[in-house]
Amino acid sequence: MNTLLSLETRNNVLFTMATLLDTERVAIIDMNKKDINAYKGTDISMLDRLKVNNAKVDEMIIAAKHLASQEDPVGVERFSFKHENGMQVYNKTASFGTILIIYESRPDVTVEAAGIAFKSGNKIVLKGGKESLHSNLKITELWHKALKQNNASSDWVTYLQFNRIETQAFLEKPTQRIDLIVPRGGEKLIAFVKKHASCPVIISGRGNNFVFVHSEADLNIAIAIIINGKSKISACNAVDKVLIDENLPNKKEFINTLIKRLNETKIQVLGDKIISKNYSVKEISSNEVWYEEFLDHKIVLGEIASNKAVIEMINTYSGGHSSAIITKNDAEAHFFMENVDTAAVYHNASTRFTDGGQLGLGGELAISTDKLHQRGPIGLQHLVTNKWYVHGNGQIR
Repeated sequence: MNTLLSLETRNNVLFTMATLLDTERVAIIDMNKKDINAYKGTDISMLDRLKVNNAKVDEMIIAAKHLASQEDPVGVERFSFKHENGMQVYNKTASFGTILIIYESRPDVTVEAAGIAFKSGNKIVLKGGKESLHSNLKITELWHKALKQNNASSDWVTYLQFNRIETQAFLEKPTQRIDLIVPRGGEKLIAFVKKHASCPVIISGRGNNFVFVHSEADLNIAIAIIINGKSKISACNAVDKVLIDENLPNKKEFINTLIKRLNETKIQVLGDKIISKNYSVKEISSNEVWYEEFLDHKIVLGEIASNKAVIEMINTYSGGHSSAIITKNDAEAHFFMENVDTAAVYHNASTRFTDGGQLGLGGELAISTDKLHQRGPIGLQHLVTNKWYVHGNGQIR
């Protein structure tokens, strides 16, 4: 068992990691090229998340440095109480212990997510996908160098080179203590982990995010937000569905402009019965499409009667991730935001901001669509549990 590393040691490891990422950036990118060249799949979003270039390495360095500069999330007093018998009671944040992160494609997770878990005082077990093996092993090697340079055991960060069968066996009967599992990837990965895990799992769920263009929308803002919502199709905060108020003034002109702008950015536009009938777009094959997270150059437009109907539709079909209303009417926005059941709700802003760094957390381990124990981006201050500290001088009950 490893005792909790001091804050100074944890910070020094992260600063050292930032330095190593910079000095080893060519080697990291070379390893990543091996992964890119070996990838034979057809999932364009996975390929997009797999790529590491100089800008991506810079992001990893910034993440490590930022984490090192953050306050310690462990040992923060949440509650205190003086018992009538003289006992002093405190509740403080505490590390989970060991966190297993299972992820696909994204080598930057090996820095950012592992760094957040490490700064929170946890041992890290990483299980990346085979498509990013060379990249992940190189970055894990740097973790071990950073730990060694700061007189910390290398087993604070370990990497599992397991195939699917070995991973399933480990989930069902871990060969070491695991206190929490965080899967980061598609719905199949998450379902696989939920089915086989024998300890708590934080679900980093699907996107399938909606934008509602209300009858009192600023149409320029609406178009900008929808286009931005498809600017990175591999992101879980991307927009997949747009609902347009049937009473929108200049509706026809707006929809034609929106379709034109989306087509210019190589996005395939699909429509519900009404949209496909009145505009030159293909109709969706069935209502099941409303459930789908695309992670692709696709978007669905639909007409809808009211704010209440929108809320019902989003709460039925969305992944519980993010949703936005575009309107000048603050009362309508308030009603929407209070009643839509997604982790993040937006008024006149892009769903692409659902991200730990963008929402002031400095980074994220994952974006949870669960309601326990933390919803939305899980930052440094959320990756802790709690512990009761009770000080007495012989009290008995």
